[in-house]
Amino acid sequence: MAHRERGDLDGRAATDAPDAPDAPDAPRRALRVERLGCARGGRWLFRDLSFELHAGQALALRGPNGSGKSSLLRQLAGLLPREHGVVEGAAPASLAYLAHQNGLSLDLSARENLALATRIGGHALPPAALETALEEVGLRQAAATPARRLSQGQRRRLALARVRASARPLWLLDEPTAALDGDGEQVFARLLTAHLESGGLAVVATHQPLALPLPRCIALTLGPASSRPASSRPDPGIASAPVVGAMESAP
Repeated sequence: MAHRERGDLDGRAATDAPDAPDAPDAPRRALRVERLGCARGGRWLFRDLSFELHAGQALALRGPNGSGKSSLLRQLAGLLPREHGVVEGAAPASLAYLAHQNGLSLDLSARENLALATRIGGHALPPAALETALEEVGLRQAAATPARRLSQGQRRRLALARVRASARPLWLLDEPTAALDGDGEQVFARLLTAHLESGGLAVVATHQPLALPLPRCIALTLGPASSRPASSRPDPGIASAPVVGAMESAP
């Protein structure tokens, strides 16, 4: 469930439930998706979509605009209904979701935004940890700056800091490097690598390659929306493999 913040909002994005995150020594995590489908405008964006992620792995979602990347992320986050299929390992208390918009309160400073997000997410950080989190994304000098005075790239960095500070094992990221310069992209790469090395998982919709070695990163390419009417249900005799979409190893 999304939480409303005081002040003007720069979109709605990171969605955190108030429950405490999984402990670092929790059992090995996995995300399993089986025969998932999503229809929009009477047509399938994707159907019979199946994949599995394990601790320390990232899935790079690829495909043209309108192929269903954002819709898949929203389904995994519980923000869109599922036409059919099963999702395991994506409980609200275990995930952090970042949409195209940054979900910042523009009246609050960078530090206040981060502090508010961690309190709402049930993982409040002490002042020193807040400063460290801002330093990780290159915003320590802008900690007291209202979000409305930050550049678009700085706002995206702050949104990524919120995801990192959430301590949630599953990251769902929609174009996380949007508005970032080359240095910002390196910041994101470091955050993602650290998250995976700690046993986290990530599903990332991106047009950019994820600089991660195999088997840490796999790719799922979604194709154009299917011409099959959404009222046509999947054939139960079809094997649980993507019909619209292809799995591959990321370069």
